[in-house]
Amino acid sequence: MTKSTTRVKDSRDMSWQEVFQLSKSYLKIPLALLFIEAVYWFITQPSNTLVPIQISEAWIWSELTNLIYGEGTATLTTNNGWMTQVNLYNEQFPGVLDTVALYVSDECAGVHEMLFISTLIVMTDGVSQRLKLRSIAVMCGIVYILNIVRLVAFYPIAVDSCAMDPNNPSCLNPVWQYHETIYNWGFLLILVVLWLAWFWKVGGPSRTLEASTNQDKYKFSVRKSWSKIHFAILAFVIIMLVSSAYSITTNEEAMKAKDTLDFCSYSNIATNQCMVAQNTWDNAISTAWSLAGIGLLLAASVVIKIDKLEDSTPNISESE
Repeated sequence: MTKSTTRVKDSRDMSWQEVFQLSKSYLKIPLALLFIEAVYWFITQPSNTLVPIQISEAWIWSELTNLIYGEGTATLTTNNGWMTQVNLYNEQFPGVLDTVALYVSDECAGVHEMLFISTLIVMTDGVSQRLKLRSIAVMCGIVYILNIVRLVAFYPIAVDSCAMDPNNPSCLNPVWQYHETIYNWGFLLILVVLWLAWFWKVGGPSRTLEASTNQDKYKFSVRKSWSKIHFAILAFVIIMLVSSAYSITTNEEAMKAKDTLDFCSYSNIATNQCMVAQNTWDNAISTAWSLAGIGLLLAASVVIKIDKLEDSTPNISESE
């Protein structure tokens, strides 16, 4: 007599279909972040593309430094033609002028961080669109304020470090270390904590798994029906691609910079003129890549059609 045994499936076990659906729910966030990272790279390649934000932050930084640490401790001045540079002054700072010149670049404006946390919020399932938009506005405001606090902190750090070793350039090393620490991972850690706090506040943990087990909300397909507006956009994209090429070949300043760079490379020299030429050429190339990248994104938005399917997932209302 043969005894047969059967394996009873535990109801708590997840099927492969459930694992796949759950994986899509979590993988879409890093994929969206990679996409936003590419978009951010394109829009910030030509220098000072975020000038309005850069100028506002530099002005607030200068005013707060003078207000907190005394009048004359900070002076707002120009950098590449824009009022984005702040000169910090203290008699213990190294150099003939006793100043430390810092400026708010594209990468220091906090827009990268705003896009990061906004993407996390947008990609969170089970939250109403209206609540997401309000949350993004609040989070971007918080990031803006935190970035101002980061900038204002430069002065006391520089003063404290140079008090122990005045007029020595190495006394500013803690300032650069502080900047690198915040830039590399400090702000990222703060953003993740902010998102986790928001995620818990809106009841996200109980909604994410529920939303992941439902059918897809959107269907992606190649557009089959074309209207005049679609052809007009594609024509505009072609113009952008052609313009990206002509923006270099017809730019006399860029071509002169290229000739200078070729001479510097051939002669194996590195002068100030060579560095200026390198910056000019890099900006021209970056502008061309930005035009081409934006054009390709527009083309993709026309060619690819997104249809919203019926959504059976209950959304979190604002009252929650």
